[in-house]
Amino acid sequence: MEKSTITLADIKKLRLERHWSQEQLAEMSGLSTRTIQRIESGQNADFETLKSLASVFEINLSSLNKKEEEEQLQIEAKKKEDIKGLYKFIALAVFSLIFTFFISFNDSNWMLFGFTFLSWFVIIGVYSINTFDIFKSK
Repeated sequence: MEKSTITLADIKKLRLERHWSQEQLAEMSGLSTRTIQRIESGQNADFETLKSLASVFEINLSSLNKKEEEEQLQIEAKKKEDIKGLYKFIALAVFSLIFTFFISFNDSNWMLFGFTFLSWFVIIGVYSINTFDIFKSK
């Protein structure tokens, strides 16, 4: 593992490479064992905590922050792309429903319009839930 690309997710790997327990790392860094557990489980750490861990592992603190910032930027870019995809789905649904409405209006075949509407409603609903992480815990 290269020290210039370390992330918070690698804290556990670094600890295990040195054959340290969480208690030993906590003692050396001056942090509580619970704090070490939270960081290793993926929760955020404040600046002072990062400084303590960086000094114990003899790594540059900016390496921790840069990698986390890059990952956050990638997540935000993916979120924007997902939202653009949602807008495309909505536009396609509107045009599809308008077309289906005119076909149904002339033939009095409202089942086609109803089925199309229901299909788009479900598709856009599922895509929206996935895009906005509605049911995921934070």
